[in-house]
Amino acid sequence: MSLLTPNPGLIFWMLVVFLMVVFILAKFAWKPIIKGLKDRENEIQGALDLAERTKAEMIQLKSDNEKLIAEANAIRDRILRDAKDASDRMVIEAKDKAAAEGQKMIESARETIRNEQHAAVAKVRKEVATLSLEIAEKVLNRELKDKESQEKLIADLASSARMN
Repeated sequence: MSLLTPNPGLIFWMLVVFLMVVFILAKFAWKPIIKGLKDRENEIQGALDLAERTKAEMIQLKSDNEKLIAEANAIRDRILRDAKDASDRMVIEAKDKAAAEGQKMIESARETIRNEQHAAVAKVRKEVATLSLEIAEKVLNRELKDKESQEKLIADLASSARMN
């Protein structure tokens, strides 16, 4: 039974050795172990804080990017709208200019036609006058004895004048 009942001397020495181990550990080992644990805790906390700051910065950057994209889209839309307005103005101006040029050309053509018409009428009048003078000259140059031959000559000259 000696194994089951502890010897008081053995218990004393075990207690002395245990207290010495605890004292040595407390004196030399606990401080570095606790310091290592504190350092590790501080490193983990620093990493968590850095991750939180990074997350906040990422959210801020995402918000800034969305604002920049919205501004860029607004600028793009404004530029496209301005370009369309300018294009529309250019088309309207070109149509107006073409219409004005067409109207000028029509007026010029009308004026040319009027001038040509007046010139043609003047030429016809001149030719009629010349022809009348030629007929009168032929009638006067020719001596006609009777009235019947005179009428025949005038009818012949008139019919030949109508054919020309």
